[in-house]
Amino acid sequence: MSFQRNNYVAAPDWVGIDNFTYVLHDPLLGTAILNTLYFALLAILFGFPLPLLMAVIFSTVTMRRRWLYSLLAYVPVIVPPVVAILLWKVFYDPSSGGLFNSILGMVGIPPQPWLNAVSSAMPSIVVEATWAGAGTSVLIYLAAIASVRPELYEAAELDGAGIGSRIWHITIPSIRGIVMIMLLLQIIGAAQIFTEPFLFTGGGPQNATTTILLLLYKYAFLDGDYGAATALSVMLAVVLGLLSVGYFRLTRRWAD
Repeated sequence: MSFQRNNYVAAPDWVGIDNFTYVLHDPLLGTAILNTLYFALLAILFGFPLPLLMAVIFSTVTMRRRWLYSLLAYVPVIVPPVVAILLWKVFYDPSSGGLFNSILGMVGIPPQPWLNAVSSAMPSIVVEATWAGAGTSVLIYLAAIASVRPELYEAAELDGAGIGSRIWHITIPSIRGIVMIMLLLQIIGAAQIFTEPFLFTGGGPQNATTTILLLLYKYAFLDGDYGAATALSVMLAVVLGLLSVGYFRLTRRWAD
């Protein structure tokens, strides 16, 4: 289909690489790529280490508290994405009555536009996406930490190593493989971000949150150009496939 012009009304026409040429010459493609990279960067810098830090902290408390904290961390995952985003839109209300602006008003800070400003729209989306997805990562990290041999901690404790030293020199190296896989999944997930920018801003303001999948949606469902949409999806799949292969080769070389 990526080599055809198809709108499901007329018979499809073979157009060769015209769909790919059209997508590559679309000025909005560069904007979508930069926005997607920006989201991925913020998600990796802030959304990736947070679940790992939470899991490490949870692993140091009693089993009962660990289960309680894990449950609380997982609650956002249970909430349907649409419901969660509608709830956060209330939090991000740009008026002084919004939850976050009400909190800022208590300390004398004027209301912020949040989703309505180019500079703050994407970071605001990253915050909600991190809140919504961290719980699953926390449980995966906790399961990995639980598989670390207890005698390693006991030996380190006998040698006088503190909790910070045990975490840094035993826990983190022992779960490095899981961390590397989770990082790759985070990158792939960030490259395919759609629901949050679609429901929060629709790609605005001024295309500041238009991602690659939002552009794909525009081609397919707003423009009716399924050939261009398919071409863009093929390009994205190829890039992510090459990225995954390169990432695994790099991590394997680093492990050796």
